[in-house]
Amino acid sequence: MPATTTAPRRSSSTASTLAINGGTPVSASPVPFMSTGLTEQDIQAAIVVLRSGMLRAAKKCEELETRIAQISGSNHAMTCANGTCALQLAYEPLFKPGDDVLVPAWSYIATVSMVVARGGNPIFVDADPETMQIDVADAARRLTRNTTAIAATHLYGCPVDIDGVQLLAGKHGLKVIYDAAQSHLATYNGKGIGAFGDAVTYSFYATKNLATGEGGMVTCNDDSLARQIKLLRSHGETEKYTHEQVGYNYRMNDIAGAIGCSRLDRLEAQTQKRRDAAAKYDRIIGGIDGLSAPKTTAGATPVYHLYVARFDPSRFTCTRDEFVKALGAEGVPTAVHYPRSLTHQPAFSRLIKDHPPVADSLSKRVFALPMHHNLTDEHFRIVGEAISKVASAYRA
Repeated sequence: MPATTTAPRRSSSTASTLAINGGTPVSASPVPFMSTGLTEQDIQAAIVVLRSGMLRAAKKCEELETRIAQISGSNHAMTCANGTCALQLAYEPLFKPGDDVLVPAWSYIATVSMVVARGGNPIFVDADPETMQIDVADAARRLTRNTTAIAATHLYGCPVDIDGVQLLAGKHGLKVIYDAAQSHLATYNGKGIGAFGDAVTYSFYATKNLATGEGGMVTCNDDSLARQIKLLRSHGETEKYTHEQVGYNYRMNDIAGAIGCSRLDRLEAQTQKRRDAAAKYDRIIGGIDGLSAPKTTAGATPVYHLYVARFDPSRFTCTRDEFVKALGAEGVPTAVHYPRSLTHQPAFSRLIKDHPPVADSLSKRVFALPMHHNLTDEHFRIVGEAISKVASAYRA
């Protein structure tokens, strides 16, 4: 049940009136939705690089690569400019223009847009109605004679059904790319997620669990593939002014690398705080008829980049958008990841054959609550009381 019974009750007649309707909000100060600030340790790490004059990718990027390879269970790790570049670097060696690639209909656009940029044909796969991850059974139904790869997002910080994906890939000879932009330190069956698939990509964008401002990484376990990715990352250069192939300038820099190494020192402890926060949210959401807590893939240990609950419109007299607007007025900010499924993105309109129904439903039902390592008991009290208040006001 929500931890709201211990909160002092207001005697005002407006106490039960929603703030959006003129009542008194649960909290005049909003709960912080995220915590992205640098510490003095991070700032000093960047200053050391600035003073060294070695601003390009060098020892700090190499250190970050070594440490994340060890943590994730991969043999190779290559830093790059951002998570979208990481996808491009992974996709280019693993499938050809014209190939069909199974992709999630429920994900951030970059997972699919880089398939299109490569010249691949995205085959949109529905989401699992329980976990919101790619539905492996639907992926099997959507195979074509030209399907050569599957790209699966470890969405919101929770790994997909990796056993299912790998079984499907093994049966049909598919390459597997996992988009782990939101899933640093997540594990599956006790192993780091870098141990699985042909390549895994990461983002270090400013809001990610491990953030450098901008930055990304590709991990893999094949020596030849790692060499190809390294060539693509830096103009196909094998030695100074000798270029074996055409490539890009997708390198990271040591300022971002130093910040990443500094923040990595705290990431395990911060991840545990996220898991603790998720358990508290589970208890709050579990006490509200019509709201559902996120479900974890069997065998997976999530890291909760986002805590995404689901709204059942049949249990309320309002829409999801009206519900979260009322929560915001009470002092609980929310976000919707995502307000439309990828088959409804104008950029893909010419590629769409159907609209997977679960993904469409999620776009009208999901909402994310504040999730970070600095949430306090008072924050959870506010969230619990606000959700109870809004749910009661809109009860069908």
